[in-house]
Amino acid sequence: MDARTLVWFVSDVHLGLRTADPAERESRFLALLKGVPRDSRAVYLLGDIWDFWYEYRDVVPREGALVVAELVALMNAGVQVYFFPGNHDMWCFSFFESIGMRRCTQPQLVEIGGKTFCLGHGDGVGGGSFSYRFLNRLFSSRLVQWFFSLLHPWLAFRLGNGWSGGKREKHDRYHFRGEQEPLYKFALQQASQVHVDYFIFGHFHDAVDMALPGGSRLIVLKDWISGGTPHAVFDSASGELTVTTA
Repeated sequence: MDARTLVWFVSDVHLGLRTADPAERESRFLALLKGVPRDSRAVYLLGDIWDFWYEYRDVVPREGALVVAELVALMNAGVQVYFFPGNHDMWCFSFFESIGMRRCTQPQLVEIGGKTFCLGHGDGVGGGSFSYRFLNRLFSSRLVQWFFSLLHPWLAFRLGNGWSGGKREKHDRYHFRGEQEPLYKFALQQASQVHVDYFIFGHFHDAVDMALPGGSRLIVLKDWISGGTPHAVFDSASGELTVTTA
């Protein structure tokens, strides 16, 4: 019998982002991972763990190397690690799978301990703006990825990190709009078609915990940029989900 009961969820650490103190933010995330009991069941990384990630065939970013090592240590202890690409770390191709992580596509329904979870990063779920859909199609293009791969990694990573960081500086902190959000409307519709206990996403950089009609719970995990260790833990033995926002 599998005695592993704890399942961890985290999103939007944005490793490598040159805002605030990147090294301190990585240390906080490492401390969380080191604190995950080795008899836990799984860790779900819900996207944008890296602020910019691009894999070449033989090269991966050096940012967060200690994080990768700690994830490998968890997997060696029998903890399953699942990864949902976010809009900042979508250019992951095979490296994570090669070290034992399991890549997932959003939105994904998962049954854990008799509860049904709907998981993902959250970007574009329920619909997105024209600019978002255009950029997503552009960045997902094999042709665009091939051209980007022609750049030397030194230049490519500086362009990618510069674009990501500059984009964030131009935008104020986002506040989840509640029932007006496409994500909320998606969860409402999904819950009307199939029983879901918990919807857990990231992306919005805001802490959200809303009850939906019918008893489902919509959770958006806060980002790590402004401090703390935002995450959620589900104990399949007790059926309780605990959300930490700070």
